Order: sequence, then structure tokens, then C-alpha cells
Amino acid sequence: MTLLAARNVSRHFGGLRAVDGVTLTVERAQIHALIGTNGAGKSTLINLLCGEVAPSAGRVEMMGLDVTRWSQPRRARAGLGRTYQHTTIFPSFSVRENCRLAAQARLQRPWDWLTPAERCDTSTTAAEGALARTGLEPLADQVAGTLSHGAKRQLEIAMCLATAPQILLLDEPLAGMGSGETENMLALLADLKTSHTILLVEHDMDAVFRISDRITVLVNGRVLASGSPQAIRANAEVQEAYLGDATA
Repeated sequence: MTLLAARNVSRHFGGLRAVDGVTLTVERAQIHALIGTNGAGKSTLINLLCGEVAPSAGRVEMMGLDVTRWSQPRRARAGLGRTYQHTTIFPSFSVRENCRLAAQARLQRPWDWLTPAERCDTSTTAAEGALARTGLEPLADQVAGTLSHGAKRQLEIAMCLATAPQILLLDEPLAGMGSGETENMLALLADLKTSHTILLVEHDMDAVFRISDRITVLVNGRVLASGSPQAIRANAEVQEAYLGDATA
């Protein structure tokens, strides 16, 4: 079942076609990787899918609904979570407080913001569940700014999970990680796949080919190829445009 789709989506910035007629479908309980060189349009496409940027043409669908004109907060409330290339945690708050605030932000009742996050039972329950799922319970009371880089990236995903998403858009979740941190993150993503649908942008090709069920390659804002990791690795156009002989 398709949970997220771009249908002939384009985004132009003046004369620049950052995304040009892209069609992409993300299926339930899959990890779908989006790869391409810098400037290929990956982050712009993620921004279009999450509602941060409006398309110049085409439409975006979530769970069969046309959400093209929905705001980013409305898409988030409908089950779309997103992380960014650079960490977006609250560094002076504890790990637990970060997750509570993320959970509370999803609530549609404005009066809940008058209640401290630790007194909001709904937020507390969501935060504790997210910490358990990401393995951050032992660090729950640590100040977020003192975490290792890998743990900060885990915290971002925990904050995402605290908002109860069905779909996760992850922008370079492995960026800047050492080998041990990468392995921890890949194990987390494999576990999350059992309950969530994941679209990720990533430059670590070894990790992409290990973890993905499907890969889409963007070149100059257009889809060059989309298919299984085996099909992408064997695609001569992809090898020439992006992967090179090392992956042949």
C-alpha cells in the first residue's frame, strides 16, 4: 500500500528547476532511500513532501489523500514526521524534556501549552515510549547538548516518534557518524521499519544498499532510476551518472 506519493511534482526557483516532474511512491513498512549528488533535488523533494515548500506543479498524497495544499503542521498531525540534516534539538533541556516538548507540540488543544510538559500525561507517555524505542532511556535525564553526535541523531528520531508518525522522512540521519554510531543507527532503522514507513536521504552508499528496500536516484531534479538495490547497482546509467565503477 502506498502511504506517501509525489505525482509529477515540480518546484522552480526562478529559472532553476530544483525538482522537475518527479513521481515517487513510498510503500508501507519499507525503507525507501533517495540518493543523488549535491544539488540533485533531494532535500527540496523532502521539503515538498512534508509541506515546508509548496510545489509549482503536481500533487502530494498521503495515505490516498491529496495533501498538496495542507500545511506542514497539518501533515505532521496526520502522521508525517521529519528530521533535518542538522540537529534540531533543544541543547539546554534534558533528553526526556526534548521528547515531551515534541509530543506536546503535536496536540491540537491550545490550552495544553499552558500546562508544563511534565504535567501533561499524554506528552509524558509519548515521550517515554519514544525513549524506550530508541534506546535512550538510560540517557533520559542527561542534558541534550552533552550527548555524543550519534545520540543526538537518535534523539531527533525519538522526538519524531513522540509525535506518533506513521511515515518518517529522515534527511541524512548518518551524516558525521563513526562506524559504531552508524551500526547503531542502522539497527534502529531496521527496527523502526517493522512499524513505520521510512523515506531517507543519505550519502553513505554502503549503508543505503544494506538497509533499503527501494532506492530512487535523482539527477538534476529528475528521477534517473528507481528500483530494488540490486537493480540500481546494476543500472548502467546510474553507474555512469552517480555510483561509479566501485559499485559495479
